[in-house]
Amino acid sequence: MAENLIDSHKYNLWKNRLVANGLDVHRVDELYTRRNGHGEVLFSLLYTDATTPEGNKIPPICFLKGEVVSVLVCFIDSATKEKYLLLVQQRRICDGSMTYEHPAGMLDSESDAASVAAREVFEETGILVDKSQLVSVNADPFYPSTGTSDEAMYMFYCELELTTDEIHSYHNNVQGLISDHEYINTYVVPFAQGHKLITNVNGVLLDYLYLKSVGDWELLKQL
Repeated sequence: MAENLIDSHKYNLWKNRLVANGLDVHRVDELYTRRNGHGEVLFSLLYTDATTPEGNKIPPICFLKGEVVSVLVCFIDSATKEKYLLLVQQRRICDGSMTYEHPAGMLDSESDAASVAAREVFEETGILVDKSQLVSVNADPFYPSTGTSDEAMYMFYCELELTTDEIHSYHNNVQGLISDHEYINTYVVPFAQGHKLITNVNGVLLDYLYLKSVGDWELLKQL
């Protein structure tokens, strides 16, 4: 049975945040909703009539997506100590181009971001990592597009030391769920070179946050 929008975790998470921040929500119109195979809400396009605490109307359109995770996977060559990024390559609706991104996905109604992040890494790259191997870089979520979406992102990274052959074995493998229209190829590339391929601001930011977290100032200078 299809989940009603107003009963969904994503909708209530978003609306409760509005109310907690002092907005008076008069009405919400559901313009379009996409659900997964289980009938659960994936995302919605909403038209909102709401007033701010200052007495102003707020821009009404919201793309409801909910909480998401993004994971930087860094391979470290056990012999040379050179760092590589494991990216996912796929076409995106923003402009139809082939994009290079860190593995990512939506939490839906789950609350354990690290567990979801570990699962997304496996589904999109084939690498099995435990959530204990993931390091969080933001305790509170970042909002990539505050003007039009509620998307709230939790970012992680993990370092995996492998042999040269093991690292290259993860390059150009087909991944993704066809039922979700995912047509993904994995892409292994030296860190600085991979950074230049990333065009989404979340991925660029995560690269910098990772290097700051591990104190790799020399590689940071190359970016």
